[in-house]
Formats: sequence, C-alpha cells, structure tokens
Amino acid sequence: MEAKAIAKYVRMSSMKVGVVLDLVRGKNVKEAFAILQYTPKDAAEVIYKVLHSAVANAENNLNLDVSNLYISEAYACPGPTLKRMQPHSQGRAFSIKKRSSHITVIVKERA
Repeated sequence: MEAKAIAKYVRMSSMKVGVVLDLVRGKNVKEAFAILQYTPKDAAEVIYKVLHSAVANAENNLNLDVSNLYISEAYACPGPTLKRMQPHSQGRAFSIKKRSSHITVIVKERA
C-alpha cells in the first residue's frame, strides 16, 4: 500500500527541488520532517507541505500507521516554462526562462 501526493506548477526549477528531495528520499517520515524543517532552501518548505499531504492521505484514506511510514519515491519533473524577455542595450532583448516543476512524494509502510 502506498500513498501519494503531488504539487503541480510549483514556480521553482526541478533541479533545485531535486537537491532537497535527495536529502529525504528513503528516510522515515519523522526524520524527513526534521531534515526539511532545518534545511535552508526554498524548496524545503514546498516539499514539507507535499510530504505532510502524503502522510495525511496514508493515514486517512488507507489507514496506514504513521510511525512506520517512509519515503519510497520522491521526484520532481519539469513543468511548463514561462518565457519572458529582458530588454538590453541597442534594441536587443535577452530571454529569461522562468521554470516550474511538478513534485511527487510517495510514502509506504515498512514491513
């Protein structure tokens, strides 16, 4: 049995989110919450919310024991990119890519 939570269209690069996801992948839920609480990255706050949602789904929908849960899968896929232009000198324009991502966290119960 596994519970899943997805945050879509998060205005953050999937590479930056992936750095924080690598810290918590495979850890117990309680340990992952502690790591995310003290990680000084913006992505940690978003991942904390997604993990909290996945744990709530496991507890309420599947009746799993929260103390035995661990993060089995955690990944960030790139979402749509907003393309903007930055004006520069002599009539030129440089492109700016504002990236987004879809964050998925899957929790399972340890046997």
